[in-house]
Amino acid sequence: MSAKTPLAPSCADDHDPDSLAPDLALKRILSEIAPLKSPEVVSVRNALGRILAREIVSALDVPAHTNAAMDGYALKGADLPRTGVAALKLRGTAWAGKPFEGDVAAGHCVRIFTGALMPAGADTVVMQEQVEAVGDVIRVHPGQKPGQNVRPAGEDIAQGEHVLSAGKRLMPADLGLIASLGVGEVAVTRRPRVAFFSTGDELRSIGEPLSPGAIYDSNRYTLHGGLTRLGVDLIDMGVVRDVREALEQAFAEAAANADVLITTGGASVGEADYITETLRCAGLVAFWKVAIKPGRPLAFGRVHGAHFFGLPGNPVSVMATFYQLVQPALRHLMGETEITSLLIKARCMSPLRKKPGRVEYQRGVIERDDQGELVVHSTGSQGSAILRSMSAANCFIVLPTDWGRVEPGTLVDVQPFFGLV
Repeated sequence: MSAKTPLAPSCADDHDPDSLAPDLALKRILSEIAPLKSPEVVSVRNALGRILAREIVSALDVPAHTNAAMDGYALKGADLPRTGVAALKLRGTAWAGKPFEGDVAAGHCVRIFTGALMPAGADTVVMQEQVEAVGDVIRVHPGQKPGQNVRPAGEDIAQGEHVLSAGKRLMPADLGLIASLGVGEVAVTRRPRVAFFSTGDELRSIGEPLSPGAIYDSNRYTLHGGLTRLGVDLIDMGVVRDVREALEQAFAEAAANADVLITTGGASVGEADYITETLRCAGLVAFWKVAIKPGRPLAFGRVHGAHFFGLPGNPVSVMATFYQLVQPALRHLMGETEITSLLIKARCMSPLRKKPGRVEYQRGVIERDDQGELVVHSTGSQGSAILRSMSAANCFIVLPTDWGRVEPGTLVDVQPFFGLV
């Protein structure tokens, strides 16, 4: 009886000793990628979502002057009564942008509006609802505190204070913060140029007729959405045939024009999968298998001067590997310092099938139950080709390598999609 030929682990196997753990894979990817240099200057209005290239230090105090935090009356704290009622004579009005000219003497006050410069001699504001105004005299009762309702100069930001660090992704509040310093332009990291294409003779682009066995390419559209949201410059190279010469030409074109090349399909070990073979000839393969599900066949390396990610062909595998490995790598390339995604705990209300051996990213819906507790439900079938499972989900349910079947009521880690750029 002849001995059986040992079989290589397949995508259906849950354990493959040659697969890298996802955290080690990401660590290795990041060690191979250096953040981009050569920042560019853009207006604050055009800086949303960009990565700050240089720290911002304030050249002034914010607010620039001591001002009223409430509508009311500016007066001396020493004039506030401890007992009885204090009667103060009204001397004028201070508006925001139009200060009161003159000093506030003892026994006097100035009508003041929020944001107005505090008049000389005044150090306290009493809210308008807490005084009695009769003609040009106001009556103040006990209970007020000296210094109340006043914003000192520099309360928000002091001159010379560090405001924002390089590597921060600029959000709407950051734009307002920068504008409050009187800064109109900022230095940001240039956008990476990312080329991508799909491989597969069975793939058709939208608008082409489907012949027997053909399917429409969805992967370029999910990648286009993810990359656009991330904020990179895109080079969509379409569908490339499973022909060695065509792939070599596509690789060369992408490497000449892009910082990163992403392909989908052709990253496994099938006879017609030329991606890895072409990469070995044109560049360097660092690894090509990661212990995650979906998405084990993932090639990472370099082709000429471009970083390369060869993603699987199944649509959900593409999205899982993009979010877990490609997106943080691109954020690192852009110079962003905070690239980790949000993980929160929720109680899983669905039974989940799993075998030990790989980290699994199952698709789920996280919500609050009637008691206000965070719970998560599976979106149903978790096949790597079922793109609807991603569309219906708002999170990944992250199941560790050594876990098996998950029973309802188990506390699990959840990665909300809103935490992914």
